[in-house]
Amino acid sequence: MINERVLTGDRVTGKLHLGHYVGSLQNRVRLQEQYDTFVFLADVQALTTHFEKPELIRNNLYEVALDYLSVGINPNKATIFIQSMIPEIAELTVLFSMFVTVNSLRHNPTIKAESKNSKIDDLYYGFLGYPVSQAADITFCKATIIPVGEDQLPHLELARKIVRRFNELYRPVFKVPHALISDTPRLVGTDGNAKMSKSLGNTIELDSSTEEIAYKIRRAKTDPARIHKNDPGHPDICPIFAYHCAFRSTESLEIREYCEQGSLGCSACKQFITTALDELIAPMRERRSYYAARPKVVADILMSGTHHAREIAQETMTEVRDAMCLNYFSE
Repeated sequence: MINERVLTGDRVTGKLHLGHYVGSLQNRVRLQEQYDTFVFLADVQALTTHFEKPELIRNNLYEVALDYLSVGINPNKATIFIQSMIPEIAELTVLFSMFVTVNSLRHNPTIKAESKNSKIDDLYYGFLGYPVSQAADITFCKATIIPVGEDQLPHLELARKIVRRFNELYRPVFKVPHALISDTPRLVGTDGNAKMSKSLGNTIELDSSTEEIAYKIRRAKTDPARIHKNDPGHPDICPIFAYHCAFRSTESLEIREYCEQGSLGCSACKQFITTALDELIAPMRERRSYYAARPKVVADILMSGTHHAREIAQETMTEVRDAMCLNYFSE
């Protein structure tokens, strides 16, 4: 399996949180043991919504790199690289855009949803072309396995169409990538919203202290239909029970039973999950502190990973230029 390549990453718009851990990060730690894994810091794609504050992206890139290392992504097993430092990705994006229609981008349901959530009135070229850029991310290193959530499937399907179209127009250079869909439910926010999200301010970051975890869980919403401590609870509509399922799965059935009987109060229930989350995050804090105290080590990891990715990108672009008859001065 190591011959297959995985490509995954994050827009560097802020520190990562437990929603990222449940949805993707813990899976990446497993994947690096099975596949040739590439993890990228998507700083260019972060500009689609943060182009007016590039200094934030610079700071966030370092924070996300620390998050990667803290959860156990191993630079000796996975290639961690910076998107903007691979100019071949930008070149591929331009070449792919020549045969991708505007209508196919406008009708992309993920673009529609993200523009609505981000309250974008006018679609900028970069935002609209996000799926084309994503196709270039995937193909520059010839990745074949792309871990995605269901909301990202339209992006991947367009990337698959781009690959097939390129291979038909010119020469079979790329393999058609396929999705690896996580079966892990999306982690709800501490405010009860369906998604833990930085923009909603309902997250628990991966570097949270013991006190910060306790504070956020203490303030988190619970079952809105439960008024008194001994009232029968409804765990399926309680964010705290969702955390039990995600992080204390073996105890969740017992929690459900006691909650529905009204024999376990919300305060005690929150104490259980606070302890569990602190135990989960504690080793992440320790690893993060180690790397945060050694910024040169982090920089070396990013430079080494980026150099490796760049070498592969250059090999790919040689094939692409040959296929497209853009190799004007080659012998």
